[in-house]
Formats: sequence, structure tokens, C-alpha cells
Amino acid sequence: MSPRHSHTLSRSVPRLSAWDTTRVLVTLAALAMGVGGAGACGGKASGTGVHSPERQSESEYDLAVDTYHKQDYRQALDHVLKAVELNDENAKAAKFAAELYVLFCDKGEDLSGPDCHINLAEKLARQAVKADEKFNDAKNTLASIFILEKKYKEAIEIYSAIVKDPTYETMYLAWGNLGWAQVQAGQLDEGIRSLKNATTEPRFCVGFYRLGVAYEKKGENQAALASYTQALGNEACQKLQDGFAGRARVELSLGKAQDARADLEKCKEIAAESKAGKACSKELARVVAANPTSAQ
Repeated sequence: MSPRHSHTLSRSVPRLSAWDTTRVLVTLAALAMGVGGAGACGGKASGTGVHSPERQSESEYDLAVDTYHKQDYRQALDHVLKAVELNDENAKAAKFAAELYVLFCDKGEDLSGPDCHINLAEKLARQAVKADEKFNDAKNTLASIFILEKKYKEAIEIYSAIVKDPTYETMYLAWGNLGWAQVQAGQLDEGIRSLKNATTEPRFCVGFYRLGVAYEKKGENQAALASYTQALGNEACQKLQDGFAGRARVELSLGKAQDARADLEKCKEIAAESKAGKACSKELARVVAANPTSAQ
């Protein structure tokens, strides 16, 4: 999942990609945090019988986690949907199902694909929040889906509440997600303030990437260049195509054609057939034509 959305998903169930938190969700941002973790899980009181719907729901959830880690995402979705069917108040299952649906939307990059059902992702995320109103990670997932749907006002409302909750364990992710929603909504100054709060965690490279985007949108190219460079200096962001593409844009605006060429080549090298890779290839050809000796 690209850093744009990696913020985007929460941290207490299996990660949908190595990105936490770019693209969408990050992460959905964010760092892989494993299964379980913070936040209540919600759900009805478990029955005492071994065949109670609640216990069967938990078993299906466990199977979904196991098959997810085996990278059998469709089977994982089948199991987790069964878990939700057995217990419609199994908040962690509903949340995980929502995140898996996002995965099938080409990791949040293409909401028009035949396997993408972003409406079901939103429905399940809402169900998770309804089942457990204290489950902040489910709220984070719902707000991340709102960003994908360009419902920025709704996303900002949720994230604004989360950053006021002192019990939330990874506050830098909450600030990063709030800032990203604000930037996408055109609230650049507010977004920059939020993202500065997020980047008090120096390892949060996606936060620095998003800060670079905010500065670039504002036309502050030197600040954007510094933020992109901070993001790309972190080993965890060495596959962040959008980061290399963004830094190349800024470098070109500052007349640094040689540096831009190197970043575009790196962007293309990461994944030439992705949306970002194709854009970088096209721009690279233009830069090479205009500056044939820039790498010499």
C-alpha cells in the first residue's frame, strides 16, 4: 500500500501491507504492529458453549488472520465475513473485513476496479465503530476510508477527536492522518501544523512525505525538498515511489535537473508499471530529452 493511504489503516489487526498508515490507508501510515494490540475489541458477551455463534465468530476471525499472513487474501476475506455474519458485534472482525476490502481496491489507489467495493468497506468500518464506540483503531479505519472516498470533512471530524484522546497509544499516527485529511481538503496551514506534530516521531517517514506534499502544494519548495529528503533518508521509505516523484518535481522547479533525473530513475526502478512508475517514466523521458548530459 502506498504511503498515501498507509496511514490509513489501523494498527491493531493484521496490516494490509508493509506500509502502515501512504498511501490509504496507513496505514494505512504506519508501521506493522501485528495482531491484537490497543483498543477494545467489542462484541457480544461470549457464549459458554464451544459452538456458540460468538466463539465460532472468534474462530473464523483467527482463521482469517492466519490465511491473511499466508497472503491468501480472498480466503481471509471469506473467513472474516463469516465471523461478522456469526456475530455482528465482533468489532475487530468488522474492522479487518473493511481493511481487506480496501486491499482489493488496488490498495486504495483505484476505487473503480471490479473487485473494489469501497461502499462495503465503509459499511463494515461503521459497523465496527457502532459495536464498540471506544475502539479508536476502528474509527481510524473508518476515517481512512472517508479519505479514499474524498469525504474529508467526515475524516477530519473523526481524527480531530482521536488526537484529543490521551489514551491513544500511537498519537503520531493520529496526527499524521488528521494532517493528511486536512491537506487533501485544501486546509494547508492546518495540515502542516498537524503533520509537524506527527513528525515529532523521527521514524515516521510517511509523515515527512505528507509534510513535503503540503509544502509543495503551498509553493514552499525548499521546505518541501527538505521534508521529502527527510522521508527518503529513512530506510523504511526506500520503496516510497511517490516520495521520489515528489522530490523530483520540486528539484525540477528549483533547477536541479541532475538530482531530479536520479530520483525519477529510482521511482521507475521501484515499479515501472504502477501509476506512479508510469508517470515517472514519462517525466524522465522529458527530462532526458531536455537535459541529455545532466547525468554526466
